[in-house]
Amino acid sequence: MNTFDILMIIALGTLAGTGIGLCIGFAAKRQEQPWSMMTKKDKMINLALILFFSAVCIAGLVWYELA
Repeated sequence: MNTFDILMIIALGTLAGTGIGLCIGFAAKRQEQPWSMMTKKDKMINLALILFFSAVCIAGLVWYELA
């Protein structure tokens, strides 16, 4: 695995994880249109969802690349 592969995995995993986390936050009614209208708790939940799913997507892509 070279440097380009690592950067591609990080970029695609972050993009996919952000999309999945935001969609789940929106579906769970934890996200509103303007970010400033959200409570601090809802913002933290959305950020946790994004970080979690980004990590999962990156781990999945690394596993696929190494298999």
